[in-house]
Amino acid sequence: MSDPLADAFPCDFPIKVLGRRDAGFERTATEIIERHAGPVEPHRLSVRSSKDGNFVALTVTVVARSRAQLDELYRELSACEAVLMAL
Repeated sequence: MSDPLADAFPCDFPIKVLGRRDAGFERTATEIIERHAGPVEPHRLSVRSSKDGNFVALTVTVVARSRAQLDELYRELSACEAVLMAL
């Protein structure tokens, strides 16, 4: 059976990643995203700190090519100890 969402690709897709403020979090999350979606262009990345400054939220808009690509990306983000949540 074919994927009913196959016609939706390629498309811009925002990935949101939350982690603790740590010197390596942003770099680690970005490296994972780049492995699956190619280089992250600066205008497609936003970084926000939590009010108390303990957490960082990244939003990266990638060009998604398939559901399988997104599934693999989310699997690797979820397995990373530095990532608290990926949406």
